[in-house]
Amino acid sequence: MDIFNIFTAFGLSASAGLNAYIPLLTVALLARFTNLINLQEPWNLLSSWWVIGVLAVLTIVEILADMFPGVNHVNDIIQSFIRPTAGAIVFAATSSQVGDVDPVLGLIAGLLVSGGVHAVKALAVRPAVNAATGGLGNIPASIGEQVTSTVVSVLSVIIPVIIAIILVLVLAIILIWASNRKKRSREAE
Repeated sequence: MDIFNIFTAFGLSASAGLNAYIPLLTVALLARFTNLINLQEPWNLLSSWWVIGVLAVLTIVEILADMFPGVNHVNDIIQSFIRPTAGAIVFAATSSQVGDVDPVLGLIAGLLVSGGVHAVKALAVRPAVNAATGGLGNIPASIGEQVTSTVVSVLSVIIPVIIAIILVLVLAIILIWASNRKKRSREAE
């Protein structure tokens, strides 16, 4: 059903906010080997072997870069441009299955969704984890982000309605947590 494809697009672009390449690689592999995703022109280039190979290498590089406290900060700065772009691409590619969705609208929506998730991760969650644990929580946080990105990517394709509900709940929890944290820091001053 067409409406579910829009939930898929939102889930995949949110996942790109955590790791730029996992959702792109997921879409590429599922489009290449299953009938779960049928990419239209020009997005079907994602399922070519050379793109899959490049995405696999970039996924590994991003996962490794995200594991080290100093490197992950530099990686987040670099990814501030890449993750929203990846979210825009994956949103536009998967929302094209909906029908007459303007590709520019898909690109903008994906950019905003993945950029928002990345901003919360890079500006609020990861600094709080590093500050609270003295950097020791960096590896578990990184692993959690990569696993979350992978699970959200796969579930966004298989059961998009459930992932949409989960994403809304997670976003609400993060916003409430960030608001409470900000309020407590103001009260402490």
